[in-house]
Amino acid sequence: MDGGGGSNGGSLSYYAILGIRKDASFSDIRSAYHKLAMKWHPDRSAKNPGVAGEAKRRFQQIQEAYSVLSDENKRSMYDAGLYDPLEEEDEVPPKISSFCAITASYCMIRI
Repeated sequence: MDGGGGSNGGSLSYYAILGIRKDASFSDIRSAYHKLAMKWHPDRSAKNPGVAGEAKRRFQQIQEAYSVLSDENKRSMYDAGLYDPLEEEDEVPPKISSFCAITASYCMIRI
């Protein structure tokens, strides 16, 4: 279990949530997700209210981690520390736009 990767609000890394290494393949990610989703699905804990809240919280973390790590673009941004789960998906994050503008300027100067 590797704690590497970007930031998700100061809590555990998405890799740690899924219990996988940073170099995990897509099938490793999918397998870990399915195993944990079955374990922590809120419907499985409905009969035990004492753990229902914890199950819901963990299940949401697992879903969020999977949605990022299973998407190649989001995973690359996450690994670079640029992924913000609170930003709109359609917007280009300011860090990326600044990087692109600087890179484009540099490339134009060199050409």
